Order: sequence, then structure tokens, then C-alpha cells
Amino acid sequence: MTHKAYQSAQAITEDPRATEYRLFGQVTGALIDAQKSEMAVGSRAEAIDWNRKLWRTLASDCLDDRNQLPPQVRAQIVSLSLWVSKYSKQVTRKGAPLAPLIEINRNIMQGLQGAA
Repeated sequence: MTHKAYQSAQAITEDPRATEYRLFGQVTGALIDAQKSEMAVGSRAEAIDWNRKLWRTLASDCLDDRNQLPPQVRAQIVSLSLWVSKYSKQVTRKGAPLAPLIEINRNIMQGLQGAA
């Protein structure tokens, strides 16, 4: 089975929470790698931007009236997304640590894993 066929089969059979968990794992892994001092600045910026895009996508989904999450949860996700965006600017412009971004992602992953 080719890699592409495997990905297609996985996309069909994977639970949405499992997909979100896997994506958060990939993004968080990139952020952890970005903490390493030997990582190129461009790669570090890409990891931060990927994380920001993930959160922006989540916020956009939560602002959609068709989203079936409870309104309070949706509002909290949007709020976290705004914080991630703001803090990411501090990381890229002022050298703030990546640890808070990694911690939030890990907390979300724990919630996704517990809800699965």
C-alpha cells in the first residue's frame, strides 16, 4: 500500500478527535524542536507560525454557527487562540520562551485524549 493510499484510508477511518490530537502532537513536536538552540531561526519561525495557524483555524471553526461545541467551550478556544497569537509575537520579536505555547498544546492534547 502506498503512503498516499494509507493516508487516505486513515483520513476516512480516523475519529476527528484523534485527528486533532495527532495534529496537535505534530505541531507541539515542532515547537519542542524549536526550543533547541541549534535550530535555524527560519525553522523556529515556521514552527511558531504553524502553531499560530492551527489555533487560528480552531478559532475560525469555533466562530462558525454550525460548530456543535457548547458556546462556553467555543469562546474559551477563541480566547486561547487570541492569546497564542499575541504571545507568539512576543516569542518571535522579543525572544520569550516557547514553554507556555507547548504547555497549552499539551493541555489540549490531554483533554482530547481524555474525551476520546
